[in-house]
Amino acid sequence: MILFRLDASIQGERSVSRQVADTAEAAWRRARPDGRVIHRDLATTPVPADAWALAVTGNATPEELRTDAQRDAIALAAELADEMAQADAYVLAVPLYNYGVSQHVKTWLDLLFTDPRFAPGTEPLLAGRPTALVITRGGGYGEGTPRAGWDHATPWYRRMFGDLMRMDLHVSEVELTLAEVHDSMAPLRPLAKESLRAGHESAERHGRVIAGQTASALT
Repeated sequence: MILFRLDASIQGERSVSRQVADTAEAAWRRARPDGRVIHRDLATTPVPADAWALAVTGNATPEELRTDAQRDAIALAAELADEMAQADAYVLAVPLYNYGVSQHVKTWLDLLFTDPRFAPGTEPLLAGRPTALVITRGGGYGEGTPRAGWDHATPWYRRMFGDLMRMDLHVSEVELTLAEVHDSMAPLRPLAKESLRAGHESAERHGRVIAGQTASALT
């Protein structure tokens, strides 16, 4: 059994998305004690910003005419694709930054999509594979809040992983993660604690669910 885990937060040990993903991973490990985890940390090892363009142009260039940089980008895309393809289940921890998608996640996915196994128009390789998706947001974006409609990340994450790649998503969302950091958000701290508690409970449940789905798929 193999679990692929993705982290993208730049906050290190302070990262809420990492903490909630830890809960999901721990639940999976308890259910699958003989399992193995592949970890891709996009904050400590980011995908180079120019890799996507190099892979795209490299794939359109005869092999003998490719530059070393193009070959390196194509090889990195294959490495990312290998990691995803061999896993049975997934924990994806992705934050909202500046009202949008983490640049690290976008760059990673763009390069992944250059590999022939994940190219647009092909049958989704990961269709139906169980996935615990952890999404964190520093503020509140629900209906009736001042920033309602400003969350441009969550729909995109759902679209890419759920609709495009057709992974079987189990989503945990945590809001107001910056309430403990900014004094201006102090009145929201009780709500933040409740959101975090619910997020951990959800991630614990989803970790068990994706472990069970993994086992069921192989029996």
